[in-house]
Amino acid sequence: MLIPTKILVPTDFSDYSDKALEQALDIAMQYSAKVFLLHVMREMILPASSDSGYSEELAQLIQDRRRTDILDRLHNQLHKFPQAKNIEVITAIRQGVPYETILDEAKENDVDLIVIASLGRSGIAKYLIGSVARNVLKGAKCSVLLTK
Repeated sequence: MLIPTKILVPTDFSDYSDKALEQALDIAMQYSAKVFLLHVMREMILPASSDSGYSEELAQLIQDRRRTDILDRLHNQLHKFPQAKNIEVITAIRQGVPYETILDEAKENDVDLIVIASLGRSGIAKYLIGSVARNVLKGAKCSVLLTK
C-alpha cells in the first residue's frame, strides 16, 4: 500500500486544480505528508532585438510582476482550504513545457505521489483526459492520482 510522504500538485488555478489540491491536502493530512504546489508558466517574455520591442529591463520587470502575481494566486488558492494550515506546503513556480516540468519537479523532489486534475483550463471536452495529465501519467515514475 502506498503511504505518500511527498505529494506534488500541479495547478493552473482552475476549479479542477482546486479539487486536486483539496484531495492532495486530505491525503497529506492522513499520512503527514509534505505537499508541493507547482505552477508552470508556459510563455516567456523575451527582450526584442529591435527598437520596436521590449527592452531587456522591461521584459524582466514584466516577468517579475508575473511571478509575484502567480505567487499571490498560489497563496490565495491554498487559503481556500483550512486544512492547509496544518500541512507543510511548498509553493513553486517553474517555466517550461508543463508536463516535462511537472515530471522534472517530481524527480527533483523525490515525490511519491502526483495529484493532478484530469482537465484544466485548456480542457476541450469533459470526457477526455487533458494532454498535460495524460503525458504526466505516461511519464511519471511515481503513482499518479487523476482527479475530476
